[in-house]
Amino acid sequence: MHKLDLILLLKTFSDCTIDNPFSNKDLVVARHKSNKKWFALIINYNGNLAINLKCEPMKSDFLRSIHSGVIPAWHMNKIHWNTVIINKITTNELTEMICDSYELTK
Repeated sequence: MHKLDLILLLKTFSDCTIDNPFSNKDLVVARHKSNKKWFALIINYNGNLAINLKCEPMKSDFLRSIHSGVIPAWHMNKIHWNTVIINKITTNELTEMICDSYELTK
């Protein structure tokens, strides 16, 4: 999956807006229009396309234990957020993690 594909996937969620609030325009934020809360942050992590997603702490630990591409979040609360390396998980797994993050932040 490429960055544009990931952005298009995020835009399928209702009430989603995409922006670049940082001087580093490579960082892309997906947030709820209604409450302005983030549910995803697209990043470049060690040369890999990745996304930070909110997750319940127990599930976060579980996902990290079964997926080599799910690690404690870069530059965010490591209890409630994961960094997901896009090319190390399936699209279905990624979509499920995005859905969880979306629901937790709305």
